[in-house]
Amino acid sequence: MTRGRRREHYQWNMDIIGIPGVEAEAELLSAIVAFFSKLGITSSDVGIKISNRKVLQEVLGRSVIPESSFAAVCVIVDKIEKIPRAEVEKELTALGLPVEAVDTILRALTLRSLDDLEELLGSDNEAVVELKQLFELARGYGFEDWLQFDASVVRGLAYYTGTVFEAFDRTGTLRAICGGGRYDKLLSTFGGVDTPACGFGFGDAVIVELLKEKKLLPELNHEVDDIVMPLEEELRPQAAIVAARLRTQGRRVDVVMGNKKMKWAFKHAERLQAKRMVILGSTEWAKGSVRVKDLSSREEKDLPLEEL
Repeated sequence: MTRGRRREHYQWNMDIIGIPGVEAEAELLSAIVAFFSKLGITSSDVGIKISNRKVLQEVLGRSVIPESSFAAVCVIVDKIEKIPRAEVEKELTALGLPVEAVDTILRALTLRSLDDLEELLGSDNEAVVELKQLFELARGYGFEDWLQFDASVVRGLAYYTGTVFEAFDRTGTLRAICGGGRYDKLLSTFGGVDTPACGFGFGDAVIVELLKEKKLLPELNHEVDDIVMPLEEELRPQAAIVAARLRTQGRRVDVVMGNKKMKWAFKHAERLQAKRMVILGSTEWAKGSVRVKDLSSREEKDLPLEEL
């Protein structure tokens, strides 16, 4: 439990299944940027760090580290901005990695430009090719200024196989806003067939903190058109008829529940800034009508149900 991390949260997930190329990741990133933009957040507020799991795979392969250690290394490396470097080194060494390999891994993770990555791994390296394609697509979509290559982004979950990304606030005060990547081998772990796939998870906790900070969180008022008030408990089924008919017409209706007095109902209507009070009395209902009070003009009249 910290700022932006709750025991329970709502999450928006978006996934593309069956597409092996990075055009899928580009579509996902485009959706994230579109969402930020609709909220009034700009690329000067938020950036998206991009890398590729194959970068770390290549570095480990060159250091002759067994593939069985890859997932554990990813989990440790994912902590690189959360714990001191010395602690990361200690955990990697505890896995049995030689000191030279640990140093190589940590130096590779400091890379922040694709040119430097290309110089390290070569222009024909799969990670380099995919990242360059992704940045080219981002240029076409018009959101390249949101992206930055950061080799230290690996994401802690073992199932990622390619592109990985995280959105972050540029002040550096909040946790990752959202994150995701490619997981081409995940479905087979659940008994399916390996299928190319990528996606992201976007929880509500951090973005709400950011919107509060930027004073962009909208005030969503509880708007009500009609308050329906039965004067007698026996008229509650009739109140349900009235409420249902009004709602069918698109009006926002609040039914007074429980044994409430008229004074309470009027205060309730005022608090909700309702437009009308629809009052059901046995005398009026017997005539096929209800009493309607306009809460702004304070005028009231009896109306037949069909004219309500």
